[in-house]
Amino acid sequence: MNGAPGPDTTLVHAGTFAVLGPDGGVRGRRGTSPDGLFHRDARHLSRWTLTVDGAAPEVLVPSSGEASALCVLTPPGTRDEPAAYTVFCEQAVSAGVLTESLRLVNNRPVPVEAVLSLTADADFADQFELRSDKRRYEKDGARRTASTDGDGVTFTYERGAWRSRTTVRSSPAPAAIRPVRAPDTAHRLDWHLELPSHGAAELLLTVTAFAHGAPAPAAVRTPAEAVAEHAADTAAFTASPLPIPAGAPEGLADACARGLSDLAALRVPANGPDGERVLVPAAGIPWFLTLFGRDSLFTSLFALPYRPELAEGTLRALAATQGTAYDADRGEQPGRIVHEIRHGELAHFRQVPYGRYYGSVDATPLFPVLLDSYTETTGDRTLATRLEDQARAAVSWMFRDGGLDESGYLVYSPDPKGLVNQNWKDSEGAICFLDGSQAEGPIAVAEAQGYAYDALVRTARLARSVWGDAAYADRLDSAAADLRERFLRDFWMPGPDFPALALDGRGRQVDSLASDAGHLLWSGILDAPHAERVGRRLLEPDFFSGWAIRTLASGRPGYHPLSYHRGTCWPHDNAVILLGLARCGLKEETRKVALGLLEASAHHGHRLPEVMAGYARSQHPRPVPYPHSCSPQAWAAATPLAVLTALRETEH
Repeated sequence: MNGAPGPDTTLVHAGTFAVLGPDGGVRGRRGTSPDGLFHRDARHLSRWTLTVDGAAPEVLVPSSGEASALCVLTPPGTRDEPAAYTVFCEQAVSAGVLTESLRLVNNRPVPVEAVLSLTADADFADQFELRSDKRRYEKDGARRTASTDGDGVTFTYERGAWRSRTTVRSSPAPAAIRPVRAPDTAHRLDWHLELPSHGAAELLLTVTAFAHGAPAPAAVRTPAEAVAEHAADTAAFTASPLPIPAGAPEGLADACARGLSDLAALRVPANGPDGERVLVPAAGIPWFLTLFGRDSLFTSLFALPYRPELAEGTLRALAATQGTAYDADRGEQPGRIVHEIRHGELAHFRQVPYGRYYGSVDATPLFPVLLDSYTETTGDRTLATRLEDQARAAVSWMFRDGGLDESGYLVYSPDPKGLVNQNWKDSEGAICFLDGSQAEGPIAVAEAQGYAYDALVRTARLARSVWGDAAYADRLDSAAADLRERFLRDFWMPGPDFPALALDGRGRQVDSLASDAGHLLWSGILDAPHAERVGRRLLEPDFFSGWAIRTLASGRPGYHPLSYHRGTCWPHDNAVILLGLARCGLKEETRKVALGLLEASAHHGHRLPEVMAGYARSQHPRPVPYPHSCSPQAWAAATPLAVLTALRETEH
């Protein structure tokens, strides 16, 4: 359909998503806002353009909705001769399928013939091709074709043994199907529908994505079927009530409900270590509807007290993909937890290192942190017993390859084939000195040392309480105590009375004042006096925007309110800090950050974005959006649950 002005609608369910224009259409955009039908990292529908009676339809009601997208269209009309009929359109997605219902209602007392034409195409672009970084990937031997049959068209993509296809089927069958123009594979489907006097006719369309290496999607013929499936899945996940305390801040219940609904939609299937099917929280739309080590771990940690099944699924999936060998191209090392899983063509041909990419310094320590947290929260020792080998392997990686044995800290070096920075602030230039210059590696970022400390303490607890290995527990406790003592000595900056963001490859303190310090309160690596000083410092105006704590304190050369990691405000970052403030008993600070996040949430329909600009509340009465924020996004969706936990802890 035709891209009339207005916002896009995003539908997401079961690992598939569609980005549709106000008229329900797809124009094949690239860059920061791609549209289309996406499944397993590929765009399976790149054009979907409707004309009615030979012209683009007028949009009476633009597309909107979540379980399904609804819009109302008409042929062009005038005040003196209004449209002969109206098209009520509903679209929905399920696993690998987009369904569309067009109900045409005759507005006149005489029969009317409606002439509809739909132009469809599938470019099978890998999501990495669609980004705005201008990279071009060689695809020797790739071939796109299209074939027709009585009720639709099939688009096929082949490159060597790689084969994907997309089918478009309709009921009733088209009167004609014809190619639009070479060399494109786009085809036009035409219908002539008879509408009786004040009567109606219906056209059903089904787009099915058959991705390489994936099972065939289940048959879904109507939006109603897809909506019912979506509603059942969401209800099963969201039905259990949350323990919202009496007198809770305004908006907390709404933000938590919105977050749970988004988390339900963002779950994608994965396999556990025994081949069992599990559901895990994917990172976000549009670029990251897949398992991410760090993102899925933090999302599961925030949701753990209320939806422990997310943690169980995440732990099983990450155990199944844990590194087993050395592979420099993708950063794999034995025991290392994967950073990102990709299923697309470019990953298959290793043109990007993301089939399984392991370039993360923090996912590996966070794995045993979540495992012990799950055991402690649920009282279920079964999972810790099943994943003992994987937890031990993760700890071994921290010492052997992560740097604890050699330098005493978890470190990473820039990856020429992957990420320059391998902590959560993974954009280039994010780990910077006060003057804004990027630190050079091997780099030891502050928060990763806290995660390592917590991982050692928690794995020691599992060794004693579940695995029955006191000697191993003693060794880990000793290593943790040593790390805690050294960290304060090497990272604390006496002048600003604050931890350094990192140590660079020469052991120099990277002296930016950064939000990473707040993670140290959550992990427990700081003693109480130092933790309290950090917690209070983070609420000063150069850090706290009024909505949230900035990634970098304002007023310094490296700060930029629209920089991805050097001045923006990330809800998940604030969630970790909130849990740390609550752990330290800083009740006033906890409540101030919680209220800021909830008020920001209210300005976004109670859905927190991935990231917000760093402008102060005094500069603008609403949170200023970051222009390229993912939405929905998993750890932002789970942030209200962390807010709930922090507020409950400070009330006790």
